[in-house]
Amino acid sequence: MAETTSVKKETTSMRTKRNVLTVFATALFAILSFVIVYPLFAGLLASFRPGTELIRRGLSVNLDFSTLTLANYKYLFGNNVDGKRYFMWYKNSLVLMLVTVFLTLLVCYIVAYGLTMYNYKLKNFLFFMVIATMMVPFEILILPLYKEMITLKLIDTIWGVMLPGICGASTIFFFRQYMTGLPKDLLDAGRIDGATEYGICFKIMMPITKPAFAAMAILCAMGSWNNVLWPMLVYRSADKFTLPIGLNTLLTPYGNNYDVLIAGSMFGILPVFVIFLCFQRYFIEGMTAGAVKG
Repeated sequence: MAETTSVKKETTSMRTKRNVLTVFATALFAILSFVIVYPLFAGLLASFRPGTELIRRGLSVNLDFSTLTLANYKYLFGNNVDGKRYFMWYKNSLVLMLVTVFLTLLVCYIVAYGLTMYNYKLKNFLFFMVIATMMVPFEILILPLYKEMITLKLIDTIWGVMLPGICGASTIFFFRQYMTGLPKDLLDAGRIDGATEYGICFKIMMPITKPAFAAMAILCAMGSWNNVLWPMLVYRSADKFTLPIGLNTLLTPYGNNYDVLIAGSMFGILPVFVIFLCFQRYFIEGMTAGAVKG
């Protein structure tokens, strides 16, 4: 009886601790969610207010429905100069993002595949060199990269924006860490079946790495869509600007375009949000791959 009572007390104590931890974790994540959602909600409300209200109230969450209007979006989608330029910049950002994500994933996957699936001299040294590039801030590389783009005559071109970041060390590292958990017996099985090395790489191993591709696609898309500094240095023509650069040009010294700027910014969230919805089923699996060994 004494042992049974002791076990019951221990079980009750464990349940109490678990409940306390659950409440604490729920409260913590609720606070974090509020901190994240608040600016988005404030920006969404601001996109429905006229410019005079924005200057008077700022990004507030005051639900005064009398000040809410669709005028900003009507102007943005209307047949006017700002609307035409906005969707031109939107198209430029979409093209840049899609091409960058495709080439980045392809190149980084091939590099990571070579660093993972084959054994050769200097393999670890090459991987160390890849990781070492992550320690160098991009700001230090801006000047030599800019001179390189001038030499290659890629200034004011989409390739000048894409090429410096198309082989990202962090993406290579992620792919390599994911593929270290894959059985190398698949390579031998493919060779026995008569598959070429390219066939094994793209037809056997690539489909298995879908979660890694999904996770990196979301992160690469976000990085490309929100990139401002490097495209601002490379592009010269206004008709080639990406959306973040173009929205900045809408501002005047008098601040009379903040309403259009905020409406355009909120609508600019849509592509990354859609990409996340499309790949979210693989995202968590890809990000947590390798965390549990068994």
